[in-house]
Amino acid sequence: MNKIVTHDSSIRHTTGQAIYIDDIPDQENLLHGALVLSKCAYGNIKKIDFSQLKNLTFYTKTVTAKNIPGENEIGPIKTGEPILADDIITYFGQPVAVVLAKSFQEAQYASDLVKIEIEHLDPILTLDDAYNKNSFHDDPIILEKGSVEKEMKNSKFKKSGEFEIGGQDHFYLETHVAITFPGENNEYTVWSSTQHPTEVQHGVSKVLNIPSAKIDSKVRRLGGGFGGKESQATIFAGISALCSFVTHKPVKLRLNRHNDMTASGKRHNFKVRFTAGFSSNAKINALDITLLSNGGNVLDLSGPVMTRALTHLDNCYFIKSIKAYGYICKTNTVSNTAFRGFGGPQGMLVIENILFSISEFLNKSLDDVRQINYYSQSNGLTTPYGQIVSKPRIDWVLNETYKLSDYHTRLKQIKSFNLDQVKKQRPFRKGLAVMPAKFGISFNKPSFNQAGALIHIYSDGSIRLNHGGTEMGQGLYTKVAQIVAHEFQIDSALVKITATTTGKVPNTSATAASSGTDLNGMAAMRAARTIKDRIAAFLADEYQTDQANVVFANGQVHVGADAMKFAEAVKRAYLGRVSLSATGFYATPKLSWDKDRMHGRPFYYFAYGAAVSEVIIDLLTGENRLVRADLLHDVGKSLNPALDLGQIEGGFVQGAGWLTMEEVNWKANGQLTTHSPSTYKIPAVTDMPEKFN
Repeated sequence: MNKIVTHDSSIRHTTGQAIYIDDIPDQENLLHGALVLSKCAYGNIKKIDFSQLKNLTFYTKTVTAKNIPGENEIGPIKTGEPILADDIITYFGQPVAVVLAKSFQEAQYASDLVKIEIEHLDPILTLDDAYNKNSFHDDPIILEKGSVEKEMKNSKFKKSGEFEIGGQDHFYLETHVAITFPGENNEYTVWSSTQHPTEVQHGVSKVLNIPSAKIDSKVRRLGGGFGGKESQATIFAGISALCSFVTHKPVKLRLNRHNDMTASGKRHNFKVRFTAGFSSNAKINALDITLLSNGGNVLDLSGPVMTRALTHLDNCYFIKSIKAYGYICKTNTVSNTAFRGFGGPQGMLVIENILFSISEFLNKSLDDVRQINYYSQSNGLTTPYGQIVSKPRIDWVLNETYKLSDYHTRLKQIKSFNLDQVKKQRPFRKGLAVMPAKFGISFNKPSFNQAGALIHIYSDGSIRLNHGGTEMGQGLYTKVAQIVAHEFQIDSALVKITATTTGKVPNTSATAASSGTDLNGMAAMRAARTIKDRIAAFLADEYQTDQANVVFANGQVHVGADAMKFAEAVKRAYLGRVSLSATGFYATPKLSWDKDRMHGRPFYYFAYGAAVSEVIIDLLTGENRLVRADLLHDVGKSLNPALDLGQIEGGFVQGAGWLTMEEVNWKANGQLTTHSPSTYKIPAVTDMPEKFN
């Protein structure tokens, strides 16, 4: 593999021909839904007034929680997560009802006419309020190693502090959308912009009170996800399915940007309090940390997000003793959810901020403080949660990064530039920083680390591939097709990629946790090998030779000195009544996790990377520019360098946006103010580094 293959949808993306959920042709009887959102952060619903809809000249139909035949419940981990508010409102912007009409515009117009009478209650809107009032979704998650009290007492220096880490909106290009088509025998097909088709299937099953087998959950591609469509897509798919159940007609629910940003969750904002004990050489001996995350109104995925934050507090550093408490705060804001990195970036920022505080306290360079604490044979290789960092790669990654970015030379040049600016009394200052990263690959919950695939080979040699992963622009479909093509030694263009559907591959995990290719690629590889072995066994029997003498290479199948085209070999196998269809299954090995003790091996391996960023800032105005960025990621043997480069670049820019310009804000009454492109700033082309290596 390790070759550039064009993304299977790249031409369709750039020409506008790619078919998304909203592009599925409307059926004549299709109804469009629009949400009625609450205008209160916390309160009891006294009455929903639909009276103004009676005066409209077009058809409308209203749906509320009272119409749900099953459970008003789609919680991915714990119960208590409704698709529509029933008796109580728990955040400003919560879906309360749906208005259906024959066009999107009519439905949206009519939804604005619905009034909700509310008995207002006092909301909890901030992390401090939640912490002071003991408003939590669950007991604290505790990570503990060594003896913090003893090591803290024996440390020469101690440093305490607190800081906040802001949230982030996913701002995917395609907003949440779902279409449900009712079938006979109380069966439904749900097309949803989701990263987790199985969770949509299960959610709809609960809401409609029908078996999962009667629901086919499908998605061909998403216009971006970044975690925002891992669990919360189920809310909107569930609403679409409910409306289809009530009307016996297909129903599309597509959120406009305002409603999407208002009613869907963000990256978790955190508040951090810490005390660090360290030696005069900056070696960390003990850490006492309290993490507060804003879970929002319901738990959603906040538990595993906090777990990943806690298991990434170490980043690249050996910590002898640590005690960390993670509190998931329950507030009357929209439920925060999965977001690229899934708590890992917040955890890494904690230790990096602590190291920065130590460097300032000791008047040492941050690079030197990091160096003394990296995982190594001399320092130690055991993480705070008990996993061994068996092959730390951070030294190699950093040395390569320093060399490729000319880091040390540029550091001197920037110091000279800043001194010159001071001397000339000019306002510009430059900065240069390196950021190392170690990220654990696998879902925190071992049972999610599984995948299935289905391959059919037709008698003409063409291949049809299906698996449980979803394509959201990252190139997963292309990579898995490459893996299948590699097994048969044919061109990947011969592998037909099909939409992800629970009707073909059941019980799938979400495409998340940076494991989509690992899991689905391995499952597809195993399915391909099953068929390959059948063909090889058949041909070996036909030629009266050992199966080892049957070789697939360069689009052909060689049997000893004879060779035939792949399609011919397939045709012969078909005529010989050999099954050319197979499923494949993969479960990540060597994983173990005790969530109560926060101990085990939650990750199959660690991915390492580093980035060097050069910025310039105007001290008078605060205006700043990212002048240059040098990134290095150790991806092993890349399946597709072009796709991997795109993901590395996109991830860096999205992260830079989170930390420099994106800010999620609410009014004092809990109303989101950053609900549109006019009030929420994401990076644009002009915010890209001028030099991007």
